[in-house]
Amino acid sequence: MDALSYLITGPMVYLSVGVLVFGMIYRIFRWLSVPASPIRLGIFPKTQGVSRTATVVRDTFLFPQVAEVNRRMWLMTVLFHFALLGVFVGHLRLLGRFPGILEAKMSESAHLAGGTMGVILLIGTLYFLFRRFKSPQKELSLPEDYFLLFLLFAIILLGDHLRLFGHIPFEVYREYAYGLLSFRPALPPALMDSPQKIVFVWHVFFANLLFVYLPFSKLVHFAGAVATNGIRRG
Repeated sequence: MDALSYLITGPMVYLSVGVLVFGMIYRIFRWLSVPASPIRLGIFPKTQGVSRTATVVRDTFLFPQVAEVNRRMWLMTVLFHFALLGVFVGHLRLLGRFPGILEAKMSESAHLAGGTMGVILLIGTLYFLFRRFKSPQKELSLPEDYFLLFLLFAIILLGDHLRLFGHIPFEVYREYAYGLLSFRPALPPALMDSPQKIVFVWHVFFANLLFVYLPFSKLVHFAGAVATNGIRRG
């Protein structure tokens, strides 16, 4: 393995995951250390019991506030987040085997939905990007907004290429993941000798950048979404 590929797919992965974990701990600690407001921040009327829990879950995962403002934006937001969840669950297969029939079902679902989820993510990212070129989003957008979207676009595009055109068996990627988990990072020979190697290395590189930047970016909102909606409905 050449030195640059090794640095990106080995030591840089450990560094980026370390920054992600400790960065998130730092952000959560900062949130918890903010003095409680003496003013009630919830919206009227206050919901109670199971109704309040259901409302918080709905606000967190179905984005009703977005639907009230822009139905198209709401649809793309819901599709994007659920596709992101599907891709995340699919990546968990890299970390280990599931027992018996569950492994077979996971593999079947990945073949059927993996490419679809990736395409939905790509379309969603392009939608969020291009809407920022129009007013009033254009005037409200910051360089960070474009950087994050271009970073997501690069990760998803390269991942879709590996998924749809790479033709590399999943076991090869799992072998790489096992090497990381055992602290012996190395690209398997089947990947090293493949034309897809450069695509995979760039995919990992941009993912590393996202991990490093995530705790300090706007995307960190996912960690406090439930708590924020709980306060609103408190």
